Amino acid sequence: MPQLIDAPTSIPVPGGKQIDEYVGRANTGTEALSVAHMTAPGGWEEPAQTPEFDEITLVLRGVVRVEHAGGQLDVGAGQAVITKAGETVRYTTPGADGAEYVAICVPAFAPELARRADA
Repeated sequence: MPQLIDAPTSIPVPGGKQIDEYVGRANTGTEALSVAHMTAPGGWEEPAQTPEFDEITLVLRGVVRVEHAGGQLDVGAGQAVITKAGETVRYTTPGADGAEYVAICVPAFAPELARRADA
């Protein structure tokens, strides 16, 4: 039977980024994958991470920069990027207007699975 998701669960993070999880461990108890709507202000950045999940980032507005071992990749509105589990990456929003994007993680995101450099 279809399951309506009335509203997301907001996940608090520092730096002004907003995470609204629609499907995943926090909102629906789903461990196989997570789907979250993200908004980040201009100049936002997070520590490097070596997550235990694949992540698909679909940019809706602005630019999300993905720093990786081979350099950096700017992902603009209408584009997407896939990062693989075990790959060290760092996400930032270099533009003044920030970015809005959807993140899909397989398996589902959990803070301890992100393996952030500062954790």
